[in-house]
Amino acid sequence: MSDSSRDTAEGAGWGATELGTYKRLMPAEVEKISWLDPRMLWAARNGVLASWFGDPTGRTRSRWVAQRAASGVPADKVIRRDDPDRFSFLVIGDTGEGDDPQYSVVPGFLKTGQDTRFAVLASDVIYPVGSADDYGTKFFRPYQDYQAPIYAIPGNHDWYEDLGAFMRVFCGDAPPLAPQPAPRVLSKAWLQKLLWHKPRKGGQRLDTARQLRSAAAQQAVQPGPYWAIDAGPVRIIGIDTGLLGTLDAEQGAWLREVSQGPRPKILITGSPLYVDGAHHPCAIEGGGTVDDIVRDPAHRYVAAIGGDIHNYQRYPVQVDGRTIQYVVSGGGGAFMHATHTIPRVDIANVTEKDFRCYPLRGDSLAFYSKLYGRRLRLRRFFTLTEAEASAVVAERLEMPLTRAQQKTARITWRTRLVAGLLGAGRRPDRAARFRLPVRKIYTSLFSPSSATYSPPFFKQFLRLDVTPETVRLRCYAATGSRAQELDPPVEDEVTIPLV
Repeated sequence: MSDSSRDTAEGAGWGATELGTYKRLMPAEVEKISWLDPRMLWAARNGVLASWFGDPTGRTRSRWVAQRAASGVPADKVIRRDDPDRFSFLVIGDTGEGDDPQYSVVPGFLKTGQDTRFAVLASDVIYPVGSADDYGTKFFRPYQDYQAPIYAIPGNHDWYEDLGAFMRVFCGDAPPLAPQPAPRVLSKAWLQKLLWHKPRKGGQRLDTARQLRSAAAQQAVQPGPYWAIDAGPVRIIGIDTGLLGTLDAEQGAWLREVSQGPRPKILITGSPLYVDGAHHPCAIEGGGTVDDIVRDPAHRYVAAIGGDIHNYQRYPVQVDGRTIQYVVSGGGGAFMHATHTIPRVDIANVTEKDFRCYPLRGDSLAFYSKLYGRRLRLRRFFTLTEAEASAVVAERLEMPLTRAQQKTARITWRTRLVAGLLGAGRRPDRAARFRLPVRKIYTSLFSPSSATYSPPFFKQFLRLDVTPETVRLRCYAATGSRAQELDPPVEDEVTIPLV
């Protein structure tokens, strides 16, 4: 097995000597998504409108579900597969940007997943707004050689065109929804509808794109945007958290029902329940939360895996004498969300000793220092080596160096200033008064347009190996280097008991 980022800097992809072969898989022309482009911001306005005027996702989802029910989909929305008691599947989240970072994951994904029974896409299948004409280069082309079914749950970006393309691709070519009656003129609903981004006319290229995944072994039709899969000894439940990361009452009632029974369960959600050192239980319309359901011992959840945040995190939380693994897995292709801004973890009895993340915080800080150095044309000031970044993060978080064979680099005033400006560890200091946007605002304004198109990319995906007794969960890295395409490194691994 090749070195991981926890072993060496080379294992993290720094100083890669040979570029991976992923570029051969890419189309000749690649769209570079930039959220600095006013046209892109305007097209993706529905999330903001939902927060201002009210979220219509629940009503629209109910209409999609009713349409699928009318076509004969079982009310329980359970996909019953014939997998054996011992099988494997993949989980990959937030994939669909269609550029170098997404395609860099593909060789390792194919190599690691060649004996898996299926894969699950966890959130944001297509950026920026889930359009049908984007599925060719951002879904069918990259995964054309994966010879097994792919199921999916939508993310907020898939909802920016009311989920129409997602339903066509994953739910049996569902026809468009019938138009709704016009709201009263000058009402709040009328204003929202007036400003709402409507699905683009198009999708003519979709039938051609489907031919890339037309083999019988690759086919799957799911009952709707949320579903359950009975596979071997486990039930995998996928929920749709819509535009704002919540569940409507109808889906909440279904989740409570489908969570009953003794079969061990794994939740897949577009909104992680633990992320960045904080708890986000995910509200259900009418009362209660998704995490209430996950924690109920009668439901026998052993893991909850969420997308939306573009990195990997794991929190082993003790609940009534058992451990539930709360995982973030959104590093499947979109720009990287920082991990160096995650404060020292101490939540739900999970401490730094138990917490895992990828990229490592030092690598994240080094990555963002290079981005800011390039964007502000201050490379000599901002750019930190991976050793400098790792050392200053360890100092600020008061923890040992993570990399096994790392020597402590000299920490200078410049190193500390850059770390403070970029929010490493979120420690309160003078630099924090002038902290540059890294997490939310940087994501909205700079991250996608500043995405690097040369290694290391710090992407990842999961492989889960299921037996009647255990689930073995491994996080594999994809850096864009040739060596790690041939032998994808394991960044984290945990064995989850089912009995």
